[in-house]
Amino acid sequence: MFSTILSGAVRGIDSYLMQVETDLSDGLPAFSMVGFLSGEVKEAQERVRVAMRNAGFRIPPARVTISFSPADIPKRGIVTDLPIAVGLLVCMGYLPQRAAEQILFLGELGLDSEVHSVRGVLPIVEEAARQGLRTCILPLPNCAEGAVVPGIKVIGVKNLRQVYEYLRADEAVRDEMIPPTAADPEALLKEAAVSAVRDLQDVYGQESCKRAMEIAAAGFHNLLMVGPPGTGKSMLASCIPGLLPPLSLKESLEITRIYSISGRLPAHQSLITHRPFLTPHHRITTPALTGGGSIPMPGEISLAHRGVLFLDELPEFRRETIDALRQPLEEHVVHIGRLGTSCQYPAHFQLVAAMNPCPCGYFPDRMKCHCTAPMIRRYQSRVSGPVLDRIDLCVEVPRVEADHLVTPTQSESSQHVRARVEAAQQIQKERFAGREISLNAEMSVQDLEQFCRLAGPQKALVKEIIQGLDLSARAYHRGLRVARTIADLEGSEKIGEEHLMEAFSYRLSFRDPADQEAAARTENRVKLQNQKGGRDEHR
Repeated sequence: MFSTILSGAVRGIDSYLMQVETDLSDGLPAFSMVGFLSGEVKEAQERVRVAMRNAGFRIPPARVTISFSPADIPKRGIVTDLPIAVGLLVCMGYLPQRAAEQILFLGELGLDSEVHSVRGVLPIVEEAARQGLRTCILPLPNCAEGAVVPGIKVIGVKNLRQVYEYLRADEAVRDEMIPPTAADPEALLKEAAVSAVRDLQDVYGQESCKRAMEIAAAGFHNLLMVGPPGTGKSMLASCIPGLLPPLSLKESLEITRIYSISGRLPAHQSLITHRPFLTPHHRITTPALTGGGSIPMPGEISLAHRGVLFLDELPEFRRETIDALRQPLEEHVVHIGRLGTSCQYPAHFQLVAAMNPCPCGYFPDRMKCHCTAPMIRRYQSRVSGPVLDRIDLCVEVPRVEADHLVTPTQSESSQHVRARVEAAQQIQKERFAGREISLNAEMSVQDLEQFCRLAGPQKALVKEIIQGLDLSARAYHRGLRVARTIADLEGSEKIGEEHLMEAFSYRLSFRDPADQEAAARTENRVKLQNQKGGRDEHR
């Protein structure tokens, strides 16, 4: 007897349908599995044998051959227990082949024949819908996830016996036995409120940092906060997800695919409806941050896709771990290569980092800081220049004044700031309509020439800024992107001098008393901030 059952698997972020062919023939008893299989996939034969026996189906002493096609794709980290069991039921005569036609089967079997959840259900069901399938039989914990795909019927099952009873019944009564799972992704997103760990109103003072956070959120720019301990850097970072607009359906599906593939999607949850906010510990390894392993899996930067990756105490991370962020910060994807396979995962995240200015954290307050100049330089050099060059805004977070602590003033809520951020992002979406980009931080050099054109006075000012701050070409381009965002927040079609001065005032310049050139660059940056402040007062 021969049977063919449809299943699916994921390879990186992509998915493909897979045929599980089963043959039951005379000969010496054996259980063979072929099709470029890894060791963990071959373990399915013992689980299936025991699960079927405990469900009341005993495999006869015969030669069992199971083939997985396409055979040229390595089968690693996939679970095919349920399609194997259904194929055997067909070969043993319990079910006709037509009962399983045009149905996708996914699921892992426990030894008691319970159907357990698997990873990667959403992308597999999407691929099944693209190829014209209309029914998927999934583990009950995964059925809400698969139901968000339109045009396909999702059946959630608890055990192998339930699958058997469902397939042997007439098609007219199947939906009465197990009602299909329904989900409305648009309604789920509308019901989801914008989630923030904290509101901006919870943070006293720090108005300059809040302004930088608003700019960073409006253009999806990277942000670095530098200041002594206890000034609220972590609290401020936790407010940023509340400043970002709610997820669109496309963004929600992108994030959900990643969480589904990595096995991080909560049970019975169909969609990720809030922007991710991840805070990895500084002891994290490079593969855990960027992705990897013998079976390549998404790392923290991919799990933070379309959200925020917060790296607290940035210099405490291993330098090679931080340097691994260079390419993802530029290309918004991470490439992982292994022997015989390679894949890529999306990694379009907003990097928010925090650090102290010196080992003790209190520089330049010489009443508290006793770090020597070499100690300060060595500490700051733990973060390489190329990484710092990819950070759009750097803002100092000073100690909160006593007046703000004892008599706090009412500050803007995250909701009010988010309204301005959403308006600025809407301007950007209309500007980039028909292009692959939608936010200012994504602009290429060619886009900058088109959308960030400067007049004569602005060009002269920028030239002076580049020379005064000793900026690289990348830093100059990132400053232009920030200036474009500031102009969008003010509803200005053109970039003005005040926008340029504010944007470039956020360029990083560590204060090192042993480095006169660095001190001069810092002085120039302070002058820019003062000029910007004077213009604001004049306006």
